[in-house]
Amino acid sequence: MERQEGKNRLDRREVVAALLRDRGDLLVVTGLGSAVWDCAAVGDSPLTFPVWGAMGAASTTGLGLAQAQPDRPVVVVTGDGEMLMQLGALATIGAQRPANLTVVVLDNEVYLETGGQPTHTGCGVDLAGVASSCGITASAVATGMDEVLTLRDRIHRKEGPVFAQVKIAPTRAPLVMPPRDGSHLKDRFRYALLGEAAYE
Repeated sequence: MERQEGKNRLDRREVVAALLRDRGDLLVVTGLGSAVWDCAAVGDSPLTFPVWGAMGAASTTGLGLAQAQPDRPVVVVTGDGEMLMQLGALATIGAQRPANLTVVVLDNEVYLETGGQPTHTGCGVDLAGVASSCGITASAVATGMDEVLTLRDRIHRKEGPVFAQVKIAPTRAPLVMPPRDGSHLKDRFRYALLGEAAYE
């Protein structure tokens, strides 16, 4: 996958819908903001855990989940701004190398939620290159839906760790809100994952 020049970018909702299609036992962790709404637009699932109000925590939450559930595929869906808050997580993921973890960064090159200010990726920072340098050798930039579909297959084959920087358009999509109560989200996720064992 090569970096795309110019302004042609993928639609965020189409990308996420493709990644989560027929998700089966896939565990999903979302960064805050638009990534939450994109995943909710596909359908609210108890096996999706949105990291509300904790900017930078999505990738490390996904790492811990992948380590705790090595037989389940885990995908982190987040934005470039959120990923930039926690670049050190990429080094830890590269050192731990969980085969079942994929980090997908929806990169619109702006802080969309706060007014569209350019992020560092809009100024030339290559997140996929950073991830590769941290030891996540399966790191690339995706600019086409064919690459997104290939990525989806890799998620379920657990050939990770995988890092994908998906170039998307800096456009707003309608808000689709999942539940926001943190205790409720934690409890339903644990129960969906562990069943009655969640309460032992």
